[in-house]
Amino acid sequence: MIRYVALRLAGMAGVLLVICAVTFTIFYVFPADPALQACGKSCTPERLAMLHHQMGLDRPLWKQFTGYLTGIFAGRTYGEGPLAVHCHFPCLGFSYQNNTPVWDLMMRRLPTTLSIAAGAAVLWLAGGVAVGVVSALRKDTLLDRTMMVGTLTSASLPIYFTAMTLTVLVVQVGGLLPYSSYVPVGQDPVGWAKNLVLPWVALALLYAAMYARMTRASMVETMAEPFIRTARAKGLPERTVVSKHGLRAGLTPVLTVFGMDLGALLGGAVITESVFGLPGLGRLTIDSIETSDQPVVMGVALLAAFFITFANLVVDLAYAVVDPQVRFS
Repeated sequence: MIRYVALRLAGMAGVLLVICAVTFTIFYVFPADPALQACGKSCTPERLAMLHHQMGLDRPLWKQFTGYLTGIFAGRTYGEGPLAVHCHFPCLGFSYQNNTPVWDLMMRRLPTTLSIAAGAAVLWLAGGVAVGVVSALRKDTLLDRTMMVGTLTSASLPIYFTAMTLTVLVVQVGGLLPYSSYVPVGQDPVGWAKNLVLPWVALALLYAAMYARMTRASMVETMAEPFIRTARAKGLPERTVVSKHGLRAGLTPVLTVFGMDLGALLGGAVITESVFGLPGLGRLTIDSIETSDQPVVMGVALLAAFFITFANLVVDLAYAVVDPQVRFS
């Protein structure tokens, strides 16, 4: 087990290094000039030259890349003298447009994104798996067909359409909830939940529909396996057969996709945050793209990559809990 985890952590480091190299190439090697983007509209040749030197763009490319990697683990200083800017550990770059380290910008927005992703994930996983299991156990019945038509309809609706419809019906017409805004959970837990209900539901409706269909397909296949017939032949109650044998084996592919989806969502729910006006990582990404703030876009990309790889590691370890047949070597 320890050896497996160590190998997976080494693999994570390799993946993140490759992603770091790719994003660095896109933003620092391709024609777009990061210094020119940071210089602003009133840019002068003198200021542009100063930014080139301060950002280290006048150094050889390999030194720029090693400097970037070193900054992630030890921090770094941009420029020299009185104009020098220190970027503390972990330094994922410095936003000259916001005059703030990229890491600080992301950490201000991360609680909002974590809140959206965590709440939506609980709803879509519980709802999607429940609908999928019921539909699989009632295969080819009217209930099964009704549920699958409903999930197909829900999955076909764009997230921005669902979000705006919920806002109009629940907030403007019904007056049941306030317009979504972010309230720190430590400050007001009830207000935190009330303000995030609509983003949670909007995201959960989309993902739960896909998870329901995935769970149904996996459960239908699992319930036809010989070990299920053996469990029934032993006289085990149907509830035990479904929950202890069928569901645990059928959830393995669902967990795999869940790790990918949750990891990607932790990197920013771009459309949801934009529609509801929530200040998360997704909104930060959109704003940075519009202003060509390349260090911020690169930093969010690396953070999202970390979340995806780490979530997949956690899911792989969870296999042993869900399915006892899984063993690590």
